[in-house]
Amino acid sequence: MLNGRALAYLCEVQRRGSLRAAAVHLNVDVSAISRLIRRQEEELATPLLTRHPDGVSLTEAGRLLVDHHRAQCDAESATLSRLNALQSLNSGEVRLAVGEGFIADLINAPLQTFMTAHPGIDIVVVMAGVNEAMALIRDREVDLALLYAPPVDPTLHCHVERRHPLDLIVPADHPLTRRQTPLTLYEISDWPLALMDNPFGMRQMVDQVAHQERLHLTSRLHTNSVAVLKNFVRSGIGVTFMPELTVADDIEQGLIRVLPLAHPVLNGARAQIVSRQDRPLSVAAEACLSHLRRGMRFFQDDAPRVKAACRY
Repeated sequence: MLNGRALAYLCEVQRRGSLRAAAVHLNVDVSAISRLIRRQEEELATPLLTRHPDGVSLTEAGRLLVDHHRAQCDAESATLSRLNALQSLNSGEVRLAVGEGFIADLINAPLQTFMTAHPGIDIVVVMAGVNEAMALIRDREVDLALLYAPPVDPTLHCHVERRHPLDLIVPADHPLTRRQTPLTLYEISDWPLALMDNPFGMRQMVDQVAHQERLHLTSRLHTNSVAVLKNFVRSGIGVTFMPELTVADDIEQGLIRVLPLAHPVLNGARAQIVSRQDRPLSVAAEACLSHLRRGMRFFQDDAPRVKAACRY
């Protein structure tokens, strides 16, 4: 039978090199350590220490028991850590900033399943423009931010990133759907256009490309709502820019078509989940992050057409 205290003493003797040094460190009488280790040797009928004039060393059996004891301690520590984490998930709050490009419908289902799995955790969702969402992270107002096409910010840590190009979305029967090659901004400039009012994120990317092409885009509609942009197209009024997954349901229903654009800047757009670089996430926020990574289509993989292109 193994004696846990004897094994702990044995570990300390190995670490300190002598019974006396171990006794001083543990604040235990040296005779108590020697007596307990000798009793363990008698029970196992094998020597655990080799005694020398200048100290002691472990036998092969002693080293085996030390390794066993340390593995047990590590396993116990890991189990206690997981138990503490589970207890932490019984209550808490996770604050999310959701930037433009993600309509509420895309995050509702993943958040509902998370809240069902963790009824003690409250969720706060702030819908914001990409710049505002980044500011909320920097100001510690939220734990995580879901961003589309954000500018580089060294104060933020990116936990997950997926490529989702900024495409042109048009009514299903629009004349542009007959095009077989990616479109340029010149080719869409004559059609009624809706644009985000926010000068960052999606709008910033479109403005950057327009500037490169020395083109001034005139829009019939300015809004800070992705849902309004989508309805502008669904109603047949005109066209706008949006990542494919934002309108995936409308595509499946045959209401909207997505057309690729011939611009590396737009094709390189990415979706990210970020937090503040120097702010550790709570256990609840870590669990929510893991759930969104697995359950939200934007973060499971790259956009469908990006994946399709990689197969060829």
